[in-house]
Amino acid sequence: MTTMQLVGAILFACALIHTFSAKGFEVLVHRHPRHAGLFHLLGEVEVVFGFWAFVLIAAMALVSGPDSAVDYAESRHYTEPLFVFVVMVIAASRPILDAVRSLLATVARLVPVRTEVALAWLGLALVPLAGSLITEPAAMTLAALMLAPQVFRPGIPEPLKYGALGVLFVNVSIGGTLTSYAAPPVLMVASTWGWDSAYMFTHFGWRAAVAIFINATVITLLLRKHMRPGAASGDSAGKVPLKVSLVHLAFLAAVVLLAHHPVLFLGLFMLFLGFTQAYQRHQDPLILKEGLLVGFFLAGLVVLGGMQQWWLQPLVSSLGPTALFFGALGLTAITDNAALTYLGSLIAGLSEQSQYMLVAGAVAGGGLTVIANAPNPAGAALLKHGFADESINALGLLGGALGPTAVAALLFLI
Repeated sequence: MTTMQLVGAILFACALIHTFSAKGFEVLVHRHPRHAGLFHLLGEVEVVFGFWAFVLIAAMALVSGPDSAVDYAESRHYTEPLFVFVVMVIAASRPILDAVRSLLATVARLVPVRTEVALAWLGLALVPLAGSLITEPAAMTLAALMLAPQVFRPGIPEPLKYGALGVLFVNVSIGGTLTSYAAPPVLMVASTWGWDSAYMFTHFGWRAAVAIFINATVITLLLRKHMRPGAASGDSAGKVPLKVSLVHLAFLAAVVLLAHHPVLFLGLFMLFLGFTQAYQRHQDPLILKEGLLVGFFLAGLVVLGGMQQWWLQPLVSSLGPTALFFGALGLTAITDNAALTYLGSLIAGLSEQSQYMLVAGAVAGGGLTVIANAPNPAGAALLKHGFADESINALGLLGGALGPTAVAALLFLI
């Protein structure tokens, strides 16, 4: 263990503590209005890891020299933060959101239950499953924006909101396992271990689908008496022409196909921004601020997480299959699950059973905290305004996610 590794571990622990205490800074905003701006900034969960990443780089510059700090920062791979930012903005655009709402409203009318209840279930079940096609960050964005006006609003008891948030995060985390390219923790190991989409569906996909249906059904039944007609419709400023919606969907599909080529999908994003300006009358304001905050959060996690390999990898390699499942389940809560499976892919001679257990534990635990799965910060950024003090309590999320996590873990262990 070098001095810099120790410093990196300490700062990572500080970031975790900051994440779990972020809601406390929102309380300080009201107690100390003179410094409200600073406390509000520190209370933004999306800012936490980016802030501590800068502290790490500053500490590295002092300990190892400025050149080493710059070299380390530039050696990190930021494709995932960039992709999440781009896909969030495009998926949340009005033409795509209206198209998805219309599709789900049509399906909801065919179901023999109240429309608002059916829409809530579809947002918590069908949209997360669609993450296996459109990627998890896009599914999280669409589900969060659809559920916000009917579930995450005043009038819904706070414990039920956290229960729904936990179900959403867990379902999105496991909902991308029907294919080999949509879930970040799967993507990290698929090529190394030879896992294709057929393997994912037969080993993970059907189990994930059953868990998603159970989780969504239970929380929807608990929420049904609090739902009101019309709350699910969202606001609309006129019908979007089909051609405009198709162009937006084409941009989204192209970005998903080019997810591993940041130069290309960023170029497409520039064209997308130009198109939204050209047809501004069919657009709502893009969620650029929320997308940038989430990208900043994930980039900070990349920088801080890169210093944790020295203790994480030996820990993962020392566990047997069953212990590895529960170890991954717990470690995912304090580390991004994609980083955890990536470290597992570097272990030579890992048995097929251990490989399965590592990934199963990582995706099952992906809803326990905001940092457990890459799309979670996106959901938190879009839904936090529906909670008290407009912030998400880390312990509240943990409590809300324990039940759906247990269901997912049980299905993966069968």
